[in-house]
Amino acid sequence: MTTHVVGEVMTRDVVRARRTTPFKEVVRLLDHHRISGLPVVDADDKVLGVLSGSDLVRCQAYREGTAPPPAVTAGDVMSSPAITVHPEQTVPDAARLMERRGVERLPVVDEADRLIGIATRRDLLRVFLRTDDDIRRQVSDEIVTTALNLPSDAVRVSVRDGVVTLGGQVEARSRVPELVHAVWRLDGVVGVVNSLVFRSDDCEPPTPAHWAASP
Repeated sequence: MTTHVVGEVMTRDVVRARRTTPFKEVVRLLDHHRISGLPVVDADDKVLGVLSGSDLVRCQAYREGTAPPPAVTAGDVMSSPAITVHPEQTVPDAARLMERRGVERLPVVDEADRLIGIATRRDLLRVFLRTDDDIRRQVSDEIVTTALNLPSDAVRVSVRDGVVTLGGQVEARSRVPELVHAVWRLDGVVGVVNSLVFRSDDCEPPTPAHWAASP
């Protein structure tokens, strides 16, 4: 089954800062490129941390004392270590990582941990721009007939605004949750309506008589 990976949706032209980049220069970078955060890298482009506009505001809000602070750089206010992903990781996995760690962006690194891109929430949401027809074809061709080996006319598939409706009849009850789960995991699917019926219930527990007869 086709599942998009981070490398397909990430932004490749990454605005970045060095550890020694001055505070005001970071602010200029964010403002000029109209972004809310950026990675901080070393001379080999290895990610040291991530810096957001919230980090900059927090730095100014919690200054104490009357003496002026020393020069502030990106390295002083960045969040470190950075939470990164690799380009071959799937978009759903990256989305779960982003949600679990409460971050807005994930630097994408190669096998040597060098920065090659960045994935933001907006980038990950691009998978939901798939057309309904594209999703319907994938469900019918890749899941119903190929993955689950069901007759092409056994399941009726319709898609509207990313919501997949499944109708028709399958042989065994156990195929229903299997099919629904497979569809739900597809990129771009926002919901699944299950209207499937089945011919035989292979999920019923054994009868007491069967238990008694079992060795």
